[in-house]
Amino acid sequence: MVGAELYLEDYVAGQTFGLGPHLVTAEAIIAFAKEFDPQPFHVDEEAGRESILGGLAASGWHSTALTMRLMCDACLSRTAVLGSSGMDEVKWLKPVLAGDTLRGAMTVLAVRPSTSRPGIGIVQFLSTLADQQGTPKIELKGMFFVRRRPA
Repeated sequence: MVGAELYLEDYVAGQTFGLGPHLVTAEAIIAFAKEFDPQPFHVDEEAGRESILGGLAASGWHSTALTMRLMCDACLSRTAVLGSSGMDEVKWLKPVLAGDTLRGAMTVLAVRPSTSRPGIGIVQFLSTLADQQGTPKIELKGMFFVRRRPA
């Protein structure tokens, strides 16, 4: 991979990468929701306040996409990543509200070489984000495929 700095051998179980901070704005919530999840509590501040979410809330999919962006900023954009077969868990623990500043960590859970493809391996991770008060908002647990370091 052109420009890769990190390969499978650079990841170890227990390693963490800081995520954020990222300020979630009302404008970003509304723009994402209008295109992908136009439910009233995602596109209208009053509807958000009147809902069980307690305010203008980001779509869970928006929160997931933000987490992915922060993972890319922290390490994936400089890793020889080959993709993923998906997430094992996506948990929307509490609503992400307009004005929240999210930060957290991506923790490497396990690293293993592929048994069928010697040039790659698998990194399992858990990413968590919380707001400015430390209230957990989202957790992603999954994996990604990574090239091994060239010989």
